[in-house]
Amino acid sequence: MRLSEISNKEIIDYEKGERLGVLGQTDLIIDEKDGQIEAFVIPTLKWFGMGKRDKEVTVYWNQIKKIGTDMIIIEV
Repeated sequence: MRLSEISNKEIIDYEKGERLGVLGQTDLIIDEKDGQIEAFVIPTLKWFGMGKRDKEVTVYWNQIKKIGTDMIIIEV
């Protein structure tokens, strides 16, 4: 799967049923040796996307449960 195929998908926490962000708005942690994606770093924002970052959520590749047509479902 290419990064372009999974970009712009919403990232949803399965347990809480909440939206964490959109893949295009995240940073990636990539293994320099083999080029594999290890994790997504999702910024969380206050005030409906405005203001300072509150914290970041790191989602590791093994936490992904399903990649659908519009969203990525994870279990944190």
